[in-house]
Amino acid sequence: MKNELNKNYSEVMEFILLGFQTSPDVQILLFLLFLLIYMVTVVGNISMLVVIKIDSRLHTPMYFFLRNLSYLDLCYSTVIAPKTLATFLPKDKRISYNGCATQFFFFALFVGTEGFLLAVMAYDRFSAICSPFLYTVRMSQQACVRLVIASYICGCINSMIQTGFTFSLRFCGENRLDHFFCDVPALIKISCVDTLVNEIVLFILSALIIITTTTIILVSYACILSTVLKISSTHGRSKTFSTCSSHITVVSLFYGTVFFMYAQPGAISSPEKNKIIAVFYTLIIPMLNPLIYSLRNREVKNAVKRILLRKKSFH
Repeated sequence: MKNELNKNYSEVMEFILLGFQTSPDVQILLFLLFLLIYMVTVVGNISMLVVIKIDSRLHTPMYFFLRNLSYLDLCYSTVIAPKTLATFLPKDKRISYNGCATQFFFFALFVGTEGFLLAVMAYDRFSAICSPFLYTVRMSQQACVRLVIASYICGCINSMIQTGFTFSLRFCGENRLDHFFCDVPALIKISCVDTLVNEIVLFILSALIIITTTTIILVSYACILSTVLKISSTHGRSKTFSTCSSHITVVSLFYGTVFFMYAQPGAISSPEKNKIIAVFYTLIIPMLNPLIYSLRNREVKNAVKRILLRKKSFH
């Protein structure tokens, strides 16, 4: 069928994002809900960036990585949210071909980078707990910067490969994307050429990234658990492992949704399920991350209290 459509190929200049196809009343409620989520995301992540920047006690490798995590969450939610909100408006569902490619490139860049950064953060906790005497050497300022740059490079390679393969496809007149942003499964579905290679590349690349990063995370936490169990006091074990609880929660949320979205061969055939899962990792997780780190992390809470007390003393 796709090969027959290809004979009548005409260049698609824009796409129509169908978004969530519901009644007008539900559309308004969803618009307000998504707007609220995005506002909380922006405020939460900017607050984390400001708190870590202002409080000198948080100028450590762990919070350097956390600051970069907040920056990535802010970036990739901003790549998605404005156009998603526009899909709830009756006359603003269109996105140009170049705009679609640009949106997908930056989305893949930031999400891929975040996956590698979460692995780096696990390695940081491993170094701090399992090799405390070598920690300052292993996680020097230069080493931390190099690890973040390496995460961005890996994310960029992933993004270039996925964008190149996806936008080398032909779209024969059909330009309605059954999604709220430009994503690979939705684009593959409306292509009029054989997409088997693209689906295989998507699966292999996603699986490779997930396997590589989760292996680093699992090995790091296996070593951490082994070290923690050797601590004699219950309070000591609890205090040591509490520094990892926020990261474990964030990793579980991020990798759980990304795995179900991209690392399953049958994922592309279920657009409705894809949209629901995509809401979690594009909008909800970037909102939850700063809340998880601020509510479950004593150092962040104490830093916020110090900043607020400092402001009161000035008044």
